[in-house]
Amino acid sequence: MIDKQDLIKRFISYVIVDTESDPESETTPSSVKQWDLANALVKELKEIGLEDVTIDENAYIMATLPSNVAHEVPTIGFVSHFDTTPDFTGKDVKPQIIENYDGKDIVLNKAENIVLSPDYFEDLLLYKGQTLITTDGTTLLGADDKAGIAEIISAMEYLVQHPEIKHGKIRVGFTPDEEIGRGAHKFDVAKFGCEWAYTMDGSQVGELEYENFNAAGAVVTIKGKIVHPGYAKGKMVNSMYIAQDYINSLPRMETPEHTSGREGFFHLYSVKGEVDSTRLQYIIRDHDKGHFEARKEMMIKLTEELNTQLGEERVSVEIKDQYFNMREKIEPVMHIVDIAEQAMKEAGIKPLIKPIRGGTDGSQLSFMGLPCPNIFAGGHNFHGRFEYVPVESMQKAIEVIVNIVQIVAKK
Repeated sequence: MIDKQDLIKRFISYVIVDTESDPESETTPSSVKQWDLANALVKELKEIGLEDVTIDENAYIMATLPSNVAHEVPTIGFVSHFDTTPDFTGKDVKPQIIENYDGKDIVLNKAENIVLSPDYFEDLLLYKGQTLITTDGTTLLGADDKAGIAEIISAMEYLVQHPEIKHGKIRVGFTPDEEIGRGAHKFDVAKFGCEWAYTMDGSQVGELEYENFNAAGAVVTIKGKIVHPGYAKGKMVNSMYIAQDYINSLPRMETPEHTSGREGFFHLYSVKGEVDSTRLQYIIRDHDKGHFEARKEMMIKLTEELNTQLGEERVSVEIKDQYFNMREKIEPVMHIVDIAEQAMKEAGIKPLIKPIRGGTDGSQLSFMGLPCPNIFAGGHNFHGRFEYVPVESMQKAIEVIVNIVQIVAKK
């Protein structure tokens, strides 16, 4: 369908552009460098023949492939994000192309002895004989979600070049700042004008997801009292010891490293402490709404109990909801999942329907009135030096997009 070398060239042209988002910034996009790829994408969308190509003041990109059928067909969309995570550097990405992968260790960086091994990453063995694109071990790759962008643009280009393939009106949307939880914040759903859409932001071939975590962030602040340690008896209050009590009072086995499937967790990801003050940052995650609310209540009650024990208000917690499980919004329109499942089967792919242990733009968009399940983009080991993507997986994602638009046009 799509020439492999053309797809590789397109994908690499995206990943070599540094688009790391910045959680400390209050602007949109959060980093100026995201504009570099955003503007290039606008130019490319115009060059391949899409219409109504727009980019707004916050770098949200939209474009249209007009319908080529006479009868009325629902307008659908495909969405991806062009930023990369701040968890690991995306500067000076040097992709490596591994042709006809033999199932053995891949030396990413000989000088630093960085090896991508199937002994640790067993999924590599699914792709023996295929073409893999990896990092050089010093950066992430950016397949999350530049693979999704490459797939959407390649699919649109293929449809433009093959007008005999019947489809309704298709909208394309690319967003900044998904990796810091803001990808859908300023997405204009009304302007996008779709009945539903799909994010191309999943991992391995076949992933089809319409459930994600309910999510909240929590900041626990503990106030101590600093005095000279030589004269501290009965006077000093060490906030770090109180923080230790708080940490140890939450369920130790309900953390990311001890949970899977639909199990939720508390995740302590930052501790900044001195005697006088300590700050704990948590994320709270659960697929079940009732359990999610119970987790938030547990942190509030723990705060109250510690203050009671201390005899004064030294502990406070601020909890903010981040996103919710899109299953609530997708289940009333399950035909949009059925269409994606049929499209995968027609491409010879076994659908892997499972909950996301995370969130996507699609979860927020679903609650903004745009039901938006998530489809695989093909990459593995996101957010780190061991990230890779099989080119054949990207080709299959393109085939699924083309199948979806044909199914919608027929129905």
